[in-house]
Amino acid sequence: MEHNKGTSASNYIFASLFTGVFDVNRNELLKENEFTLVQKWYDSIVKLKMKAIVFHNSFSTETTQKYTNEYIQFVKVEYDERFNPNIFRYFVYQNYLNQNDKVISNLFLTDITDVEVLINPFETNYFHNNPTALFCGDEPKILNNEWMHEHCTHLRQLIPGFTGYEEVNKNNTLLNCGIIGGNKPIVKLLLKEMVNLHKTYALSNTTAYTLDMGVFNYVARTKFENKLLHGAPVNTVFKAYENHSTDCWFKHK
Repeated sequence: MEHNKGTSASNYIFASLFTGVFDVNRNELLKENEFTLVQKWYDSIVKLKMKAIVFHNSFSTETTQKYTNEYIQFVKVEYDERFNPNIFRYFVYQNYLNQNDKVISNLFLTDITDVEVLINPFETNYFHNNPTALFCGDEPKILNNEWMHEHCTHLRQLIPGFTGYEEVNKNNTLLNCGIIGGNKPIVKLLLKEMVNLHKTYALSNTTAYTLDMGVFNYVARTKFENKLLHGAPVNTVFKAYENHSTDCWFKHK
């Protein structure tokens, strides 16, 4: 029997769009007040009648008023330019959760420009039958790949034991932080670990890499290894652009 808790106010999806800074992954400067960037994500949330919050720094009042409804709300925040957008979002999520602790029970944190929700995860038995799991996205790669090796150069030089973690997990599936979720306690614990590392190491990063994937994989594999659930039915194959016939919860490109 499927659970029917999808429209509960206690189940949320968080996503963010921070513009005005160069996006190293897209290799471009994202335009301000460009709603088309989030349209597919937005439409998928509304279609499923889920609750979601978009954290942003550049949507106009007119835009947010137009698209705010009973399912989706917009929260404007002041962007901290010391951090890249991929990292800054976790500080924002942590702060919001700390201030609104009692109204959220379960949540997912997703990318917003290349993720769509296909099935409400909060309505599925798989979600409810794994109440202590940390659900996340993944990719058809292993941790030991050239891009991740370069991405983690800064972390490898500074975090004690990082090289050992890479060696132990080199053949494990590469996890993707574009989709992260579970019950509030486990998500808050994950955010605490990630924010602490970013506070400690991100400010001195001079590489061309954002560190978000490196930190997430490190924290997930060293702190939550026995709680991880990734791949189907959580996410479609990364960059496979799979159609909506899939039984997965999220489409990530």
